[in-house]
Amino acid sequence: MAYEGLTVDCCKKIGANYILRGIRYVSDFEYEKAIADMNRMLVPTIETIFLTCSPQYSTISSTLVRDVIRNGGNVSMFVPGEVKF
Repeated sequence: MAYEGLTVDCCKKIGANYILRGIRYVSDFEYEKAIADMNRMLVPTIETIFLTCSPQYSTISSTLVRDVIRNGGNVSMFVPGEVKF
């Protein structure tokens, strides 16, 4: 839903007790936690719940891909078909 103003005010208006937030990276968590803490100070009864995303929506570190290759794992799902390994 689209709204203007504070998220917690919107939550109060529609009777929501929870805010669901998606997180892909650690940096997302730090930013989102700061927002959740502020929201909790403004309206202590509204709780924020963090959900991590599925791996296909995150970036894959080349270091991790190389480690999988070094240890004999299948990296075909992480690299384009043109990549030879």
